[in-house]
Amino acid sequence: MRAAQATGATALLVTHGPDVRYLSGFTGSSGAIALLGGRATLFTDGRYAEQARAEAAGARVVIDKRPPGVQAVEWLASCGVTRCAFDAGLTTVAELEAMKRALPGLVRRGFFQPTDGLVARLRQIKDEDEVVRLRRAAALGCELFATVLEYLTSSATETQVAAQLEFMARLAGVEGMSFETIVASGERSALPHGRATSARLPAQGFVTLDFGVVLDGYCSDMTRTVHLGRATEREWEVYHSVLEAQQAAIAAVAAGVRCADVDEAARSVLRSAGLEKEFAHSTGHGVGLEIHEGPRVAAGQQQILEPGMVITIEPGAYLAGAAGSGRSHEGRSRSRGVQRATKGFGVRIEDMVLVTSSGCEVLTAASPKDWTEL
Repeated sequence: MRAAQATGATALLVTHGPDVRYLSGFTGSSGAIALLGGRATLFTDGRYAEQARAEAAGARVVIDKRPPGVQAVEWLASCGVTRCAFDAGLTTVAELEAMKRALPGLVRRGFFQPTDGLVARLRQIKDEDEVVRLRRAAALGCELFATVLEYLTSSATETQVAAQLEFMARLAGVEGMSFETIVASGERSALPHGRATSARLPAQGFVTLDFGVVLDGYCSDMTRTVHLGRATEREWEVYHSVLEAQQAAIAAVAAGVRCADVDEAARSVLRSAGLEKEFAHSTGHGVGLEIHEGPRVAAGQQQILEPGMVITIEPGAYLAGAAGSGRSHEGRSRSRGVQRATKGFGVRIEDMVLVTSSGCEVLTAASPKDWTEL
């Protein structure tokens, strides 16, 4: 409430689902929390009456058929509140207008005090229970990847691989996937967010799998890139440059370090390898109740990492179109083999990392990321 009070508000309205869950434990799809005088009141509708009372044990629960935000502001106004903080970045114009109409005319003007990400900033630092849940989600992701490897053959399509992965995840008890599973193979691996299609996996080429599961409300996120068949020297070199960049960024993670410095640790390796322009996205992001949370690990980000933050480290290199020709790779110490054309391809390697007081812990370490040819 201190940040809300800095705006002159005496109350805080929370309507974003993950924020509501974080503050109260309520997992329903329709709810709002009003914080006033050190106490939380949860507003929802009759569909969630029993669920709300069971999950939000520390909050007073109000059930009404009207939208929860409307219920909340009416109640706050009846309590004499004239200035209420709300998250302007997570409230639509339509929602705000509906809540304004629920207020008396004399109260409406100046009632809503915009803030940005008050609860989201609290969520960046995970407590012990949250870390346990994130560890479990990450561990399950590692198990799923190890199992799905046997399905990576040139007789399978990308959608079949994604379907098998998601089927196994459901059997393992997940609530859902963190996001639409990415299976990008062959030339499509050059697409940073190549959703699975009906394209068949190549006999020779990269396959990138980027996926996550939701377990006990918390998300996992990991990416592994493997190669089907014999790779060219160029493919081998790009993969190991990305791996080196990822390892450098992980080594830079520690409490007190700027997010920009972690990003630069990865970017500098790819710059030295002549791949900086092929790395077009940020190095990472926070993970928790949502798949994308703060902090953002990117160039120019001055935020300082703190113990309890969970972030991804996911550099990549994406070479669209013809990537030149190269000889088949058989190890740097051995002969190179025959040449073959190298079409466009991409590589990304991603781990979830917990920031600790002494450095970091890789939550997805159980899944190897050494060079793999299937």
